[in-house]
Amino acid sequence: MRLATIKLNGAETAGIVTSKGILPIASLNAAKGTGWKTDMMSLIQAGEIPAMTEWYNAGGKAELEGMAGLVPSEDVVYAPLYRSPKRIFGIGLNYVDHAGDIGSAAPTGFPGSFFKMADTLIGPGDEIRLPKLKEAQKTTAEAELGVIMGKDCRDVSEENWQDAIVGYTTILDMTEESILKGNDFVSGNPRYLCIVKNFPTFFSFGPQLVTPDEVPDVLKLEVQSVHNGEVYAKNIVANMTHRPARLVSLHSSIQGWYAGDILSTGTPRAFHIQDGDMAECRIVGPDGFEMAPLVNPVVDLKKHPEKE
Repeated sequence: MRLATIKLNGAETAGIVTSKGILPIASLNAAKGTGWKTDMMSLIQAGEIPAMTEWYNAGGKAELEGMAGLVPSEDVVYAPLYRSPKRIFGIGLNYVDHAGDIGSAAPTGFPGSFFKMADTLIGPGDEIRLPKLKEAQKTTAEAELGVIMGKDCRDVSEENWQDAIVGYTTILDMTEESILKGNDFVSGNPRYLCIVKNFPTFFSFGPQLVTPDEVPDVLKLEVQSVHNGEVYAKNIVANMTHRPARLVSLHSSIQGWYAGDILSTGTPRAFHIQDGDMAECRIVGPDGFEMAPLVNPVVDLKKHPEKE
């Protein structure tokens, strides 16, 4: 099953993706007499998505097609999947190729990890705004596989890591690379991660949450960094230094997880973005599997201060 949050009648509401569009959960409730939560974060925190997935796979998918209230695909305007996760947790340099881009070795013992603030968050189609700060001279975008946590938990084993998650999504994570490298410091100095990762609009995610049953083998997914419509770099999840099972398990034993936390698992390679560019994350897999792409336009506030 795939879920999304869309803009409808001045609000942001959760819905189920169908072949013809998106059916708001509120419309499903009206048709079936159910009481599912109607916003994505509440659905996750209440633990309702697994039960909804069971209903969907047991015949609900066919029922959705004839229900009233469907928003046709051509009328859908996506919002972020949700607005206020308790935590966004990123993994740096998780592919060897990307580590080489900034002259660093991929971390092997523990992953290179960092937090992002929730107010960096934007959704599909929203503008990535390059900082007007004069020291900010090179912003990069990073396409990543996102893992969405489905419950509050600690000490999750690697064998049972998928029991702790509710789905996957596409992510674009931005970095102000010129500050990260610095003029007088070693490449990629970690002292600056809080600064370079937390400018407004530096984290985009969505448009869809894909439930785990649709992804038989996450290690076979291919993450693509796409710049102005052209694939800049790609790699498969199996080539991560720290794979999702380890990332979920390890961090559950450190800070634990809350339902709705977002784990951004690292990029095959970052690409330099400038005013007027389009940044995109695509994730594909075997047998024609693909997630809905995440696409964001780029605006440089140095050139367009009125956008601030």
